[in-house]
Amino acid sequence: MDFELIFTREKLDVLFPQERTDAFFDALFGGAEDGSYDISVDFVKGNAKEAQFAFVLRQRPGKCLACNLTYGLPQVFMRHPIINLKGFVESVARELQTDPGAIKYELGPTREQSREIHTIPIYIRFN
Repeated sequence: MDFELIFTREKLDVLFPQERTDAFFDALFGGAEDGSYDISVDFVKGNAKEAQFAFVLRQRPGKCLACNLTYGLPQVFMRHPIINLKGFVESVARELQTDPGAIKYELGPTREQSREIHTIPIYIRFN
């Protein structure tokens, strides 16, 4: 299966729309303008047993993407209804024509790619 052909930038932007960033910060702070980063999802790699994606946190202009702001996010993203990780994973399963009930998923720890970009790995395992 050619994951790169399925999970294009356009498809990922549909599965995890950019508007979720503002909705997330609006829920947290009462205003999207207080958010210090934008959230998107990138495809990383995949095979018959696992697909790996990543939440990508990009610092907004004039804001600070401090590690202390992002290291606790895997636990928050796992259960936050606006991030809707379960819904994202179910959408991935549908794109792969796989039963959503036959997969398991988890988030890895936050990784600092640079001062401006942090990532949170998303591991989706197929049973």
